[in-house]
Amino acid sequence: QEQLMTSGGGSVQAGGSLRLSCSASKSTYSGCWGWFRQAPGKEFEAVASISTGGGSLVKPFYTDSVKDRFTISLDDKDMVYLQMDALKADDTAMYYCAGFPFGRGKYCPSLRRADYDSWGQGTQVTVSS
Repeated sequence: QEQLMTSGGGSVQAGGSLRLSCSASKSTYSGCWGWFRQAPGKEFEAVASISTGGGSLVKPFYTDSVKDRFTISLDDKDMVYLQMDALKADDTAMYYCAGFPFGRGKYCPSLRRADYDSWGQGTQVTVSS
């Protein structure tokens, strides 16, 4: 398991934007990254997932409610980002990044919580209407 560090949450008005960041403790992390969220009284929900391999041939996955508003991305410093635009009150939740290494018979990208074995501490996103 990797130790993941999450940052970038905060409060914003509806229609605004936030960017979440996540990094692994290893200098390089080859595998699958995902963002998940949980709002009070609601189920844990997958948001987006991206693979560190495959380049542009492997498109990220998004849950339907965030498509065309959220963008998951990687940089060359082993950081993963979640750019959140056009935020809605329904996006208010604790957001978690997660990862798992390639192999072990798992596919990536993945929106399956059970696939992930490393998790960040969570960062709160609050959107006021």
